[in-house]
Amino acid sequence: MPDTVAKATQPYVIGLTGGIACGKSTVLAMLAALGARIIDADRVTHRLQQPGTPVFQQIVATFGRGVLSPTGALDRRRLGTLVFSDQAKLEQLEQLIHPAVRAAILSFIEEIGRSGGYGTRLGTLNRPVVVIDAIKLIEGGWVKECAQVWVVTCSDALQLERLRTTRGMSEEEAQQRLAAQEPQASRLPYATVVLTNDGTQAETRAQVDAAWQKVLAAVNTK
Repeated sequence: MPDTVAKATQPYVIGLTGGIACGKSTVLAMLAALGARIIDADRVTHRLQQPGTPVFQQIVATFGRGVLSPTGALDRRRLGTLVFSDQAKLEQLEQLIHPAVRAAILSFIEEIGRSGGYGTRLGTLNRPVVVIDAIKLIEGGWVKECAQVWVVTCSDALQLERLRTTRGMSEEEAQQRLAAQEPQASRLPYATVVLTNDGTQAETRAQVDAAWQKVLAAVNTK
């Protein structure tokens, strides 16, 4: 399969990224409501890690059956504890997962480009708008596939608080996850749009709506 989407069928692709617990899912839901087609890289990863898949088998062969739950499925929290405390193991896991995730996402983009019916609740589009939500968007080489890159940010203190309160992580687990990621500021040089998600949902939605209007203008320019 080619490593890029054929120009004749390529939708208008927005890359959405940001640090863990910065609010990408909130922004993604807003974009879906506006009419964008959504690709959640984490959900693609979940699907590719189901028991019996080649990725699942490679993970078990590499990290052992200790990363499985009693049901035989992958225990993502246990696997996360293992790899986020060891950079070499994290890189090893990413090398197993990322090629399969990339191929699946490119295939889905091509399918969207062939499907037609590009309308949104705010009007018709000359071509579909696709949003790739990926925490490793930049590191995974997706920038060259994207017409725009949107980066969601929030304060470090709020990021830590959200990990503890909404994801049930201990202080140690939260700090470990944050330490394993690139600093938030490292994404900003790639950003077409920066969304600050420290306030209310209404404030975030206003930023999304303003950026979306510029997307519509770009998509519908002949």
